[in-house]
Amino acid sequence: MSAAALPSRARVVVVGGGVIGTSVAYHLAQAGESDVLLLERDRLTSGTTWHAAGLMTCFGSLSETSTRLRLYSRDLYGRLEAETGQSTGFKPVGLVEAAADRDRLEEYRRVATFQRRLGLDVEEVSPAQMADLFPLARTDDLAGGFHVPGDGRVNPVDLTMALAKGARARGVRVAEGVRVEQVLTRRRGVVEEVAGVVTDRGTVECDVVVNAAGMWARELAAQNGVVVPNQAAEHYYLVTEPIDGMSADAPVFEDPASYGYYREEGGGMMVGLFEPVAAAWKVEGIPRDFSFGTLPPDTDRVGPFLEKAMARVPVVETAGIRTFFCGPESFMPDLAPGVGEAPGIHGYFVCAGLNSVGILSAGGLGRILAHWVLTGRPDVDVTGIDVARFRDHQLLPEHRRARTAEVLGTVYAAHTPGVQLTTSRGVFRSPVHDRVIAAGGYLRDVSGWESAAWYAGPGETPRAEPTWGRAPWFERWEAEHRAVREAAGLFDMSFMGRFAVRGPDALAVLDHLSAGDLSLDGRITYTQWLADDGGLLADLTVTRLAEDDLFVVASDTQHAQVLGMLRRALGDADATVTDVTQDAAMLSLQGPASRAVLDAVAPRTDWSDDAFPFRAARTVDVDGTEVLAVRVTYVGELGWELYVPAAAATAVWDRLLDAGAPHGLRPTGLAALGSLRLEKGYRDYGHDVDGTDDVRTAGLAFAVATDKPGGFRGRDAVLAGAQAGPPRHRVVSLVVRDPEPLLFHGEVVLRDGVPVGDVRSGSYGWTVGGAVGLAGVEHENGVTAQWLREGPWEVDVAGTRYPAEVSLRPPYDPTSARVRA
Repeated sequence: MSAAALPSRARVVVVGGGVIGTSVAYHLAQAGESDVLLLERDRLTSGTTWHAAGLMTCFGSLSETSTRLRLYSRDLYGRLEAETGQSTGFKPVGLVEAAADRDRLEEYRRVATFQRRLGLDVEEVSPAQMADLFPLARTDDLAGGFHVPGDGRVNPVDLTMALAKGARARGVRVAEGVRVEQVLTRRRGVVEEVAGVVTDRGTVECDVVVNAAGMWARELAAQNGVVVPNQAAEHYYLVTEPIDGMSADAPVFEDPASYGYYREEGGGMMVGLFEPVAAAWKVEGIPRDFSFGTLPPDTDRVGPFLEKAMARVPVVETAGIRTFFCGPESFMPDLAPGVGEAPGIHGYFVCAGLNSVGILSAGGLGRILAHWVLTGRPDVDVTGIDVARFRDHQLLPEHRRARTAEVLGTVYAAHTPGVQLTTSRGVFRSPVHDRVIAAGGYLRDVSGWESAAWYAGPGETPRAEPTWGRAPWFERWEAEHRAVREAAGLFDMSFMGRFAVRGPDALAVLDHLSAGDLSLDGRITYTQWLADDGGLLADLTVTRLAEDDLFVVASDTQHAQVLGMLRRALGDADATVTDVTQDAAMLSLQGPASRAVLDAVAPRTDWSDDAFPFRAARTVDVDGTEVLAVRVTYVGELGWELYVPAAAATAVWDRLLDAGAPHGLRPTGLAALGSLRLEKGYRDYGHDVDGTDDVRTAGLAFAVATDKPGGFRGRDAVLAGAQAGPPRHRVVSLVVRDPEPLLFHGEVVLRDGVPVGDVRSGSYGWTVGGAVGLAGVEHENGVTAQWLREGPWEVDVAGTRYPAEVSLRPPYDPTSARVRA
């Protein structure tokens, strides 16, 4: 349609006519929503899509969501031509993935096992077999490789045109040459909602906007306070003149250790580059009129990396170069896309920052987002890609410049456990940060906070090398773990999100949100927030300090989501929500000796079980400082969480450690937190449970008060589920009997030799004497205790199977006697 014929209204406006925007429009229409207007500022594909390399490869991810959306994309591209009459250029020529060293081989074996369970046809191949599959590559120095026969390549422009054609055929209106200047919103109580878009051709009213504006997504979103921290960076590839022996049917070849990917192009070879140190482009803002543009190559910077990539296919070194291309592609600070509804604006959706995998992700992401728009909920786990995970500081130019240069370099880096990003660190610091450093804390980035994974000891410099095996620092980790089980440990948990909800309507709003019972003052409630269909939206605690004063604590990864849910739930109620995360330190004192330590630092408080029972919350005096003490645990021991005003936090930290020294108290890090909580089977939202779970599948039905007056959101679904048979899927505890192997994430779980699930979170259980984890398993006739008990169980660790014990009950203290000691 012409720009002059813009409608005055559409139900959904999609901003951006690249492969992502057209896929969203196509899938909206396919799902029955034809009142869709797609607006492209220039012509379709004009931003990044037109120069994409067109790889359609599924191998490489330990994420079920990522794997399934790629498999869906590959299938869609193979059948779209028959539907639309427009070719997508999809050729399933196969993929050969090289593993240059033992670390990569270990990683890829784990990935291959995981992805086979999800339906990907992938086999391990020897260097000699790789040479047969891609003869122009040198393979004699490689450790091994993997072949995916169904993967291949696609023509990005043709694919986009096919998606647009399919969308138009179902009623979608596509307007090129229309620039969206602003998204309009209106207020409903404390909540904003989309009202329309302002374009250079007039205003269009709408209920939903999908920001698929590619490199421009950040700037468009920022106008409405939506955080989309994608940043364009230079991306390089060259195309040679025709090469003898370069067949059009040759597979795609990737050697991440050489920074290169290789495929046929016009009888020659395309050599693409993901260099280890990259360069951001136009941090100050992408030019508004940039279309079908290229960038001047920085040969001095990329030359050495390109030489290494070319050395993997020596024939390229003597072939003529037809094209040496540099163009911008958009990257997020954690190398995962930003997808979903903005936490602050109802109807504002985002799908942007595709990190050089936009083509191979577009089909699946379009389907996911269309479902989300039309039903209000995603039907897959979106924890790792939810746009609500981003924070304001990630928009800062200095953050985007440094992090983009580093994160693009990790595209082809090995993902060995312990690898960390180093740029843009220390945005948030705990009030006891200096004490953590003094105690020798080995720091990890936790959603912008610096937190200790483990402690080397006072005056020691902590060091750790990434490894799939056991590291020297495991001794420190074990000592901290055992201290919590046998004496006491002090955790700095200040990165947790904390919100004060106050006002006459505060309790009513939170009681309707929470599936748990909030009926008593001075009590903490572990609870879930549910969707109407019973799906988990959040897993957190609510402390009722008074009827008009409640305190919500959520994980760092759910900070923005929980704040957004609170604001929407409050609406025009007589209550307010305040983010108080940085007002106080959150210290967690855990272990059988914790009561004795608290007796020493706050002797005027009766810490006995009768006076201070499990789940009680009290304000106590510690050397003149008012501290909120809550008796609760995330490690399975007697313990308290202490909320200490920031100004007094270091003094209270010192006082606790001094008083606790005779009792064996020591600073304890996140490695021990992980191993302790997995021995006890405690869930972590976004890792072990997510929005695709309900309270029964997650094993959290015990936390639900179905009979509380007034009910709660999702109650009908919970009651209906309770009347059904055993769920087909359950989260279960798992222990490996052999004490040697380690679990991390994604290891496949087998019953009777048949894959039935995978490990969602793994660690080492120092108390139970083997690797421990929480896994998701499935059984068509329902997952029951009997089915779990009767089956022979194994877990596949990089191709080797080990006997395992699987149970609905945690391996450590299943009756929680120690928690209530």
